[in-house]
Amino acid sequence: MIFAIQEINRDSTLLPSVKLGYRIYDTCATHTQSLRSALASMTGEIEEVSSQDCEGSVFIPVIVGDSGSTQSMIIQRTLGPFRVPMVSYFASCACLSHRDKFPAFFRTMPSDAYQAQGVAQLVHRFGWTWVGSVAGDDDYGRNGIQAFSDEVRRLGVCIAFTEVIPKVYSRQKILQITEVIKASTARVIVMFAIEGDAYPLIREIVKQNITGRQWIASEAWVTSALIAARENLLSLTGTIGFAIHRGEIPGLRNFLLEAHPFKTPNNLFVKELWETIFKCSLKTSGSIKGNNASDATHSQCTGSEDLNSTYNIYSDVSQLRVSYNVYKAVYAIAHALHNLNSCKSGTGPNNTCANIFNFKPWQLLHYLKEVRYTTRLGESIYFDENGDPLASYDIINWQRKADGSVKYVHVGRFDAALGLEHDLQIKQENIIWHGNQISVPQSVCTDSCPPGTRKTVPKGQPVCCSECLLCPDGEISNTTDSLNCIPCAPEDWPNPLRNECIPKHIEFLSFEDTMGITLTTVSLLGTASTVGVAGVVWYYRRSPIIRANNSELSFLLLFSLALCFLCSLTFIGQPSEWSCVLRHTLFGVSFVLCISCVLAKTLVVLMAFKATLPGNNLMKWFGTLQQILSVLLCTAIQVVTCLVWLLLAAPFPVKQTKYYKDKIIFECDLGSVTAFCCVLGYIGFLACISFVLAFLARKLPDNFNEAKLITFSMLIFCAVWLAFVPAYASSPGKYAVAVEIFAILASSFGLLICIFVPKCYIILLKPEQNTKKHLMGRTSQQKA
Repeated sequence: MIFAIQEINRDSTLLPSVKLGYRIYDTCATHTQSLRSALASMTGEIEEVSSQDCEGSVFIPVIVGDSGSTQSMIIQRTLGPFRVPMVSYFASCACLSHRDKFPAFFRTMPSDAYQAQGVAQLVHRFGWTWVGSVAGDDDYGRNGIQAFSDEVRRLGVCIAFTEVIPKVYSRQKILQITEVIKASTARVIVMFAIEGDAYPLIREIVKQNITGRQWIASEAWVTSALIAARENLLSLTGTIGFAIHRGEIPGLRNFLLEAHPFKTPNNLFVKELWETIFKCSLKTSGSIKGNNASDATHSQCTGSEDLNSTYNIYSDVSQLRVSYNVYKAVYAIAHALHNLNSCKSGTGPNNTCANIFNFKPWQLLHYLKEVRYTTRLGESIYFDENGDPLASYDIINWQRKADGSVKYVHVGRFDAALGLEHDLQIKQENIIWHGNQISVPQSVCTDSCPPGTRKTVPKGQPVCCSECLLCPDGEISNTTDSLNCIPCAPEDWPNPLRNECIPKHIEFLSFEDTMGITLTTVSLLGTASTVGVAGVVWYYRRSPIIRANNSELSFLLLFSLALCFLCSLTFIGQPSEWSCVLRHTLFGVSFVLCISCVLAKTLVVLMAFKATLPGNNLMKWFGTLQQILSVLLCTAIQVVTCLVWLLLAAPFPVKQTKYYKDKIIFECDLGSVTAFCCVLGYIGFLACISFVLAFLARKLPDNFNEAKLITFSMLIFCAVWLAFVPAYASSPGKYAVAVEIFAILASSFGLLICIFVPKCYIILLKPEQNTKKHLMGRTSQQKA
């Protein structure tokens, strides 16, 4: 501040012919001393550490300070009614932006509202959703951490814990906060606290060797040389935080090196600085007090010590941040005074101009509100309607030098003037995180929910502490941390990871399936067997056993059985309009033809027996032609039924999704269930008649009839189709088709084996029984 004032006093263009003076008060960072110093400046009471004589009133029209937010609030509440302006260089609490409460407050330090916003964006940028927070017990700490918490919650970040460092040191409280940090799963900790409040906690963190935490620092301690000491870096390496914008002040270092206790003997600051740096005492030997052991052991200062001969923080001007704010505050006041002094009549406050050597604080307040100037570094300085500057921060990262000391590395910038989407600019590749890691550390309450799951928050838990539930059947999620699962289309189904909908597997009884191959083989085997039996019957068609059992109906029956075996093939393969029509109609007609032949053979047996009785002449009315016509008539009824079925509601292929969730059943819809039942019913009706007639004729002479064989074949036929109905109804999809094919093949094999195998057995293996004499002999024995 003194350097800036001297620089202004030497400037011929700024406040010409006017010299600025000052008084410096040490507030000791306490509330009471701050208020006392402010009141002393108002009343003219001399309590300055350093002063320069000024002409005019001893009344101080403007205050540079205070550094603390709480102290600034106390001073403004006292001096505000008198419109005494204050320009603070370090008070950052957003609460000081309320113009109705603090009408005369200005600052060159950005409001914490912007810092909290920037820190929240920083946390969100790196994907940290579970962070701890620590605040100092003052307006700066409490308001800063509250603003940060409100902002990150809006961004979906959860606060794991919030601890407050006591203003008055309490080891018990410090230990409690330390235990909370150790126990928490949060690996990122944001701390809004001034250097003096943060230091005891950091010291305990280092003492207990707590590492693996990523510290996010507020501007109040991010450049603290006390906290950034090399013995603390094991726990604090990688700390990243917002720092006040750094500035260069040409000539300041030389000015600082000119400080000497003999030049300003009344400046207690210089005296303490000299003794601390050179570890000597400026007190005479007679004035050394025994209660200060350090004074007693230090040698006497000679005055020849050189500040330039040793490196120390005092002369290090590489990190001018708070000092740069002081520099800008003094120049803002100087420009306001310059405008006041340059006032033209009728343009000042209340259309009056003030005398620069005798003006009121409220008159200077008017010009401070309108001040705008550009620093030597090209930075534009002005105050908004709340007395705040345009917010701009440097983002710095603590990295370890080769000698073990800290290095402040500039890794980004936050500039509110760039807008919400561009205000935070970070060079992530330049950041070294805690533990000297180059990868971004993780800090989440629970891991992210991968695609295929949805995130749900258990009752009573923070929103960031979620559970991952697998998407239900038929639904997917294709983004991380999805809150809802998306249903797939009816023709699609989730893949095993449930992160993509894929077409459902279309199922039908294929010729390539094991089941399809087996049934096809059995069907062809049945057809071949039928053809083989037909060949045997044809070859031995003139033998007595064939002629005695109506060879014409036998050949027609074998033909219908071949059709029954072959019709099962139409049930295999991908359904189409033609296959759906063919499979049901061919099945219905071929089986009616088959059962009609069996029925006709049964009637022939009965009529042939009746014809042997005296006076009975039935066989002449039921000869071969009548038998074939009766078979065709019965079949024609089924053909008509099938035609009506096809005309009114023909079967058609359909893809069913109701049976299974994860696959589509490609099957033939019956079209009309009633028609299908009529077809089956008619077959069952003929089968029942054949069974009853054959059962009645079962005790007739074996040489002339097949009643017993027909009875047994019809018994198998009816049993198969009675079992088919419930099995078909309970087996959807290709298994239903397989059940139907099995019923067709089983009933066909039943008829073939029961009716024709015994004949082939006699023909091929017992030829001695295939003679008319043998048949007649047995008949005579049975009649006797």
